[in-house]
Amino acid sequence: MLVVELAFTPAPERLAARPAHRAALARLHTEGKLLAAGPWADDAGALLVFALERAELDEVMDEDPYYRRTPGVEVRSVREWAPIVGLQPRS
Repeated sequence: MLVVELAFTPAPERLAARPAHRAALARLHTEGKLLAAGPWADDAGALLVFALERAELDEVMDEDPYYRRTPGVEVRSVREWAPIVGLQPRS
């Protein structure tokens, strides 16, 4: 399981790209590849929890310009996570 942390600025490009990004997140969730995602309460960034291997996550992030090419969005970290309770991948 991989966790992605994003940092945001209020750039208008980020806000314009958000609907398409959220549609992609909904699709990934339906496919069981995204377990949870959402912004911090102050909208300074977001946390996403993926049930993917790193190579597939890199593909997902390359296909969605929100992660790498949208002003106002910075990928702060991508970390492997091994939860003990909750957020288990769907089988």
